[in-house]
This record gives sequence, structure tokens and C-alpha cells, in this order.
Amino acid sequence: MTPYTHPPVLFGRSADDAPLWARLDRLCDALAATAAERDQAGGHAAAERELIRASGLLNLTTPRALGGEEVNWQTFYRTLRQVAEVDSALAHLYAFHHLQVITIRLFGTPAQQARLLSDTGSRGLFWGNALNPSDRRTIATPVEGGYRIDGPKSYCSGSVGSDRMTVSAWHEPSQSFLIGVVDTRAAGVTVVADWNAFGQKQTDSGTVHFDRVIIPDDDVLIAPGQPATPWTTLRAQFAQHVLGSLYVGLATGALRAGLAYTRERTRAWAASGVARAVDDPYTQLRYADLWLLVRTAAVLSDAASARLDEAFGQGHALQAAQRGEVAVAVAEAKIAAHRAAMAVSSGFFEQTGAGATSQTLALDRFWRNARVHTLHDPIDYKLRDIGRYVLEGRYPEPTSYS
Repeated sequence: MTPYTHPPVLFGRSADDAPLWARLDRLCDALAATAAERDQAGGHAAAERELIRASGLLNLTTPRALGGEEVNWQTFYRTLRQVAEVDSALAHLYAFHHLQVITIRLFGTPAQQARLLSDTGSRGLFWGNALNPSDRRTIATPVEGGYRIDGPKSYCSGSVGSDRMTVSAWHEPSQSFLIGVVDTRAAGVTVVADWNAFGQKQTDSGTVHFDRVIIPDDDVLIAPGQPATPWTTLRAQFAQHVLGSLYVGLATGALRAGLAYTRERTRAWAASGVARAVDDPYTQLRYADLWLLVRTAAVLSDAASARLDEAFGQGHALQAAQRGEVAVAVAEAKIAAHRAAMAVSSGFFEQTGAGATSQTLALDRFWRNARVHTLHDPIDYKLRDIGRYVLEGRYPEPTSYS
């Protein structure tokens, strides 16, 4: 098959960032070489995690003052899309590491940020996530000097093999979550590698059990009952745009795989009257349709990233209306990306022929990964939010998903 190359037609690359893109290309080449084999094997991609760590890309979103590269959000999300083209499961790990860094930048005090992020780059720490807001089984109980947390937390992306995690625990008296930081290897923390979906097999999204784990006050990012602000609720938008950007990458990777197969292997249909499959007008038409889905999703993804850059630049002065505009842009991008990922990852097979279904190629991984990942939260509620916005000018209500 055609070797991996970046897609310059989907976005430009600044010459100033050439070293970054070179690092990213090397990483993607390495991941692409084993992606099909690892998809079939599943399990924990320990060696590939180390490739990501060695690339230095875990430090992209850490502030410069703390030893990081602090790229803008449009650049970060473009790197995510490119990793997702070749391996959407490891792109998920990569993205959720950065989502936890973003969480600390949004929720943490300057002292907490300095303490928790300054060694992320210098030690190459990999952050995982135990913050699933739909699971309230992890309970927070006040104790002297902090909180004790007990119980399981499901769908903990990147937890297996992580160094640190952000965690949410339900505080019954205030009917709200505590959000804090734990060391993955701390006493009482047990990570179970029980993720067994038919796609996104190597996201290390296990269940984490907490048994009398103490989170000291210094490691509490959001205390129970602490009121939300437009700034802190940006976290949901960063998380949603992680998903949408990953879907764009998946769609792009599926399109690339289909195009390569059609160019190199597909035989022209007997009734087409052409010698090559690429000269069949129906093949050209179908690929044009798929391309437009991907192109639209990529453009909307960049637009949402630009909105996030603008909003993040406001800091704590961010207003609710500005946050609302971000939520609309992110919802638009995610809907388009969802549709592109599902349509392209299935549709390209109609242009390749039966040979492309060989298990050796594992081209079905694009559809399986897209199908699993797009079930994260219902697209219908994003459509509802957009409908309310265009009909009445209502912004999406800030929640953990909107």
C-alpha cells in the first residue's frame, strides 16, 4: 500500500513549525507501520506509547514558562487529526493526555499548574483520565487535609500505563463533583485493563478502582460545590473538540486508504468501458462525495479550533456569550466530523471491491473505530443545540458534554 504522507490539501503548514511537523511525520510513519497488526491484537500498546513519549509531543500544550512548547490550539488539534489518520486509538491516548494538561490549566491555581505541569515535559509524564462525569460511583468524603475517594470509575481513557490521572468523585452533600489529581501508582489505586470494544482497541480505557485514596487539598482542582464560570466550562469544549478532531482524522485516514487501494488494486468494472478504475465516472463521483465530507469537516474543525484560541486568550475574563459561540462552533464541527467518519469509513469499500475486505489489510478498522468512538455522547443532542441556536439564538447549556 502507499506509504503514509501528510495531507497538505487539508491544511497548510507554517515553515516556522517545520521541526514540529517533522517530528509528527516520523511518529506517524512509525505508528502506521504496525497499525493494522496492533488493531487485530488489541491490548496495551506499551512500545507505541514510548514512541509518543520520545517524540516530545506530550509537551505541546504545557506552558512555555513551565518548560513546554505551548502551541496554539489550532496547531495542537491538527496534530491530533494527523495521528488519528493512522491510528485513532493511540490518537485518543495522545489527545487525552493533552486534555488533562488543559484541565489543569483551566482549573488549577498558578501554584498547582507550576507544580503539576513543570515536570510533565522534563520527566515525559503520560496523563490519563478518570474523570468520566456519567459515572458517580466514585465517592468523595471530606477528611482532615483533603478528601478520601472510594469506588470504581469506568471508561478511564489512557489510565492503563499512565503516570498521573485527573479524577472526579461524587460529593453527595453538595450533589456535585470533586475534581483532583492522583498518582496512578498511589496506594489504593488499581487500574483494570477491561476495555474490550470491537474498535478503538488500544485506548487503555480501563476501569479504575479507588480504595481509601487520599487527595490532599493541594491536589484538589475543583472543590465540591465550587461554582462554574465560563472559563472553567471551556473544559467541555476542549473535550468535545478532541472527539470531533479525532473523527476528522479517522475520516481522512479512511479516505486515504480507499484512494490508495482504488488506484493500485481495484479493477475497472466490465460495464464501465474504461481500462482503469480511476477513470470510471461513478468512482470519480463517489470519491468526490467522500472528499467533500472530509473537506467540510476539516474546515469546520479549524474554525472551531480558532474559536477555542480566541476564547482561551480571554482567560478568566471570558464571557458567557463568547463561551456560547465556542460551543456552537465545536458542535458544528463535531456533527460534520461524525458524519464524515461514518460515511467515509464504510463508503470507500463500495469503490474498492471485495478484495479490500481481506483481514490482512484490516481496512475495516476505520469503520470499527469510528463506530465505537462516535458513540461517546449522542449526536442528536448536538443537533438539538444547533437547532435551538439557529431558531432562537440560544447557546448550548454548559454541561460536561456541551
